[in-house]
Amino acid sequence: MDVAGDELADRIRALLAADGIEERRMFGSRVFLQDGKILVGARKGGVLLLRVDAEHGAELLLRPGVSRARMGGSGMSANWLDVSPEALRSDDELVAWLDIAREDLPAA
Repeated sequence: MDVAGDELADRIRALLAADGIEERRMFGSRVFLQDGKILVGARKGGVLLLRVDAEHGAELLLRPGVSRARMGGSGMSANWLDVSPEALRSDDELVAWLDIAREDLPAA
């Protein structure tokens, strides 16, 4: 990972600290898990990896700075989005994306 990814991970960690979130290194990213499921990840370049419901993801792709996540040159499923650093400038913007991920987290 790089400095921008580490800074995003620090911001996520601070915002989720009291929520019993587990943190791991996976896929070249720092991922944050809730109930054993990936909620979000901090990726290289300060990009937020976001897990969403596929139908909700189609709607979210219309927002500026959001694209279908890619890994190793291939597109990931419709459940995974990348949110650019430009869409995460303030903590309020980041909290809004974290809330979306929580709402769309698959049931246990």
